[in-house]
Amino acid sequence: MNLHVINTGFFKLDGGAMFGVVPKSIWQKTNPPDERNLCNWAMRCLLVEEGNTLMLIDNGLGDKQDEKFFSHYFLNGNDSLEHSLSRAGFSTSDITDMFLSHLHFDHCGGGIKKEGDKLIPTFSKATYWSNEEHWQWATKPNAREKASFLKENILPIQESGQLKFINEKEGHSNLFHFMDIFYASGHTDKMMIPKIRYKSYTICFMADLLPSVGHIPLPYVMGYDTRPLITLEEKAAFLNEAADNQYILFLEHDPVNECCTVQRTEKGVRLDKTFALKDIL
Repeated sequence: MNLHVINTGFFKLDGGAMFGVVPKSIWQKTNPPDERNLCNWAMRCLLVEEGNTLMLIDNGLGDKQDEKFFSHYFLNGNDSLEHSLSRAGFSTSDITDMFLSHLHFDHCGGGIKKEGDKLIPTFSKATYWSNEEHWQWATKPNAREKASFLKENILPIQESGQLKFINEKEGHSNLFHFMDIFYASGHTDKMMIPKIRYKSYTICFMADLLPSVGHIPLPYVMGYDTRPLITLEEKAAFLNEAADNQYILFLEHDPVNECCTVQRTEKGVRLDKTFALKDIL
């Protein structure tokens, strides 16, 4: 197995929204905001090369939205999905499986592109993987999440015929023998957290269960989460398991740190080490 970090750029979100009830005087120590109270966040994806499978986990925000949209989110940085894939030696047509942790725009927007007036899959030969419960949640959104579920990112996947669902009850070992999936419903319904078996490690793609190292303490829950008390329970269970088993946590949104490990302390689970993924490859 080979793993590749695919950086798709940075975007900005309100610091208060990203840390919920935690006061700015505390969260700004780890994530300093700009003069507009915005913090910069990565959109860091993971490419898994295993046998005949080339699976990309999440794909960033994309570039098809209009100027008004980007004026809210301030896409920045020199990286892009296509350039990062090229640096790893691949193109969008090489991807066999597009695994979507969930369908918020900053995780799936790069999966659909504009070609003239048409919206088509960026990965022409890939199967796009979601799960039925989350798909229903995303295509019939509640008022709180509606701005995050953009139909132009989602519906063309189904219309292309490339969409398939992972069935939680039936399991997925016959699909991807190299990973397990943790389902989390605090942030959004049935978000999928891949746990990849690599050599002697378990590498967990944390999506929005743990956006950054600044979110490790349990109360540090995003204001975007639909069920914050459930997020508390899910974080506690996952981070304790990660500490006990020395999981490597791959951080999709941390602007600085690619990976970390955590440890148990008298104050609860806390940060242990941070490092780049290449340090273990």
